[in-house]
Amino acid sequence: MSLLKVNNLVTGLANGVAIVDGLSFDIAAGETYALLGESGCGKSMTALSLMRLLPDGVSNRSGSVELGGILLTGLAEREMRSIRGAQMAMIFQEPGLSLNPVMTLGAQIAEVLVLHQGLSGIKAHQRCIELLDGVGIPDAVRRVNDYPFQLSGGMKQRVMIAMALAGKPKLLVADEPTTALDVTIQAQVLQLLRDTQKHTGMAMLLITHDLGVVAQIAHRVGVMYAGQIIEQASREDLYAHPLHPYTQKLFAALPHAERSDQTLAAIAGAVPALGSIVQGCRFAPRCDQAWELCSEQTPTWTNIAKGQGVRCHLYDSSRVKVTSGEEGLTNNNFAPLPQSIPHSQTSLLIVNDLRVYFPIRKGILQRVVGQIKAVDGVSFSLSGGRTLALVGESGCGKTTLGKSLLQLIQSTAGSIQFDGSELRGMHKRFRQRASMQMVFQDPYASLNPKMRVAEILEEGMSAGNIGSNSIVRQTQIDSLLDKVGLARNSKWRYPHEFSGGQRQRIAIARALAVSPRLLICDEPTSALDVSVQAQILNLLKSLQHELNLSYLFITHNLAVVEYLAHEVCVMYLGRIVERGTVKEVLQHPAHPYTQALLSAVPRIDLTQGEYLKLEGDLPSAADPPAGCHFAPRCRHANSICRTAFPPIVQRSLTHAVHCYLA
Repeated sequence: MSLLKVNNLVTGLANGVAIVDGLSFDIAAGETYALLGESGCGKSMTALSLMRLLPDGVSNRSGSVELGGILLTGLAEREMRSIRGAQMAMIFQEPGLSLNPVMTLGAQIAEVLVLHQGLSGIKAHQRCIELLDGVGIPDAVRRVNDYPFQLSGGMKQRVMIAMALAGKPKLLVADEPTTALDVTIQAQVLQLLRDTQKHTGMAMLLITHDLGVVAQIAHRVGVMYAGQIIEQASREDLYAHPLHPYTQKLFAALPHAERSDQTLAAIAGAVPALGSIVQGCRFAPRCDQAWELCSEQTPTWTNIAKGQGVRCHLYDSSRVKVTSGEEGLTNNNFAPLPQSIPHSQTSLLIVNDLRVYFPIRKGILQRVVGQIKAVDGVSFSLSGGRTLALVGESGCGKTTLGKSLLQLIQSTAGSIQFDGSELRGMHKRFRQRASMQMVFQDPYASLNPKMRVAEILEEGMSAGNIGSNSIVRQTQIDSLLDKVGLARNSKWRYPHEFSGGQRQRIAIARALAVSPRLLICDEPTSALDVSVQAQILNLLKSLQHELNLSYLFITHNLAVVEYLAHEVCVMYLGRIVERGTVKEVLQHPAHPYTQALLSAVPRIDLTQGEYLKLEGDLPSAADPPAGCHFAPRCRHANSICRTAFPPIVQRSLTHAVHCYLA
């Protein structure tokens, strides 16, 4: 029996444009239903429609939503307030924006307990502690009085889950609950949701664009595109036999080690603007299997098997596609990459015993009482035309290391040699800095919103006297836009007029404008859809082959590492604990931390091995543990691990690890 029934739901703007257009699905008690699709497909607006939390100017225009026999679309707002939190609750995508910064964690959870459970005073306080302890917050008795800014991103997400579960809801709506989290924290959050569902029998609507997360937690999946569900099936059926060309392309866009010498099957174009397609299939402009009928007539829903259906003319038995030959439905050809320039065997970048410490000051006189060891004795080298991936949890020092190489953060000790020149102490020499550029994680925050694209790209060129005049530089800008796959006339637009993937292309073009030899990429694809991620990865691959660029790629996405990188360094609390080629480190990990990271990666083949749960949280860099920094969380640690940092062990010429067990 269905707990939630959504029937032909239409949510739109006052001008009649539909955002959610004719959605129908149901969720049974104890079941997880995943809504899968790109950003802009209407997934989050569907969740807000169910919760009746729509923004101004947007309303539910028709259709019905029924929860446990109660028709939600007909309730007054006063009655709806008693449903939210008690019968259905929501975990929002960004916990940092959803938690009140001026209220303690306990006070925020207690609000739910007072409204929906009738608890107050000591009983509410005790229940808050139980909830925080239940979601894995360490030292919950003390943390209940903390404020949100005192928590990491993963811990904030756990607090949001505790708040959602406080009212014992029958339905939990989780909107991208693990986006931009480390794989270890993501695995903990998913396990927590699975355990809670098992113990309470609640239903869950999971909204995500991560195919790996869907594979691990969902029972049934609805693929959403441009406001409509275009395919629906059980998880097993969808992953074994995706029907709709859009679903097939989502799977084909996933990075994988076996495709490292090929371009990914990225989906051209973008999700159409609201109301731009009123007739025909909404995916037709991006579909390589579309024909005349797809633009002329809107496809109806076709049931293929029990529980599996699709909205596509290819499966409509009354319509026959006229083709010149037989064409398979999984025609996602992977083009081989062009022949690359042979990479140099000599090291372009050599980092030796690099340390970046930040002083801790206290008192009126601001005396130094300690140090935060963000980067603590890191050494590695990178050759021309190669990609070195730097992986690890948030807070381990990856971004600090990247910025210190560019001298954006001053290093404390050690050596940074680039093309034979020592960079430590270099501040104003443009040539070296131009040769090393950085692509930041959030392109919108790193692009000046008041400058047009042409001005953004020309700024660095002017500073480095690249091009004799503005006319010459504009010609070079046109060439840059061609390289990154943007239209030349887009240079007169502002950053806010572009999608996330397009903004990241602009950020890459800005870095290339000064002809660098090394790009430091800091999580450039972490918050992008799988289709946009494929476009960016294809771009980076092609630029490396064409320009012989070197990449230091900072990420926590190990699938991207498999596809893009040649070598890997695993970083933990300021130190590199394992390094080697991609095959050596990811297929034969030697350090327990690397093994734990790999065990936490969700796999789309539906065969997840043993999850090696990391106990506790990443220690503070202000007070790192003695000996091996990983020892307090390692299930193999012994007395020697807690007394001295392990020496380097060479497992091969290229594979090295800092571990006594190795």
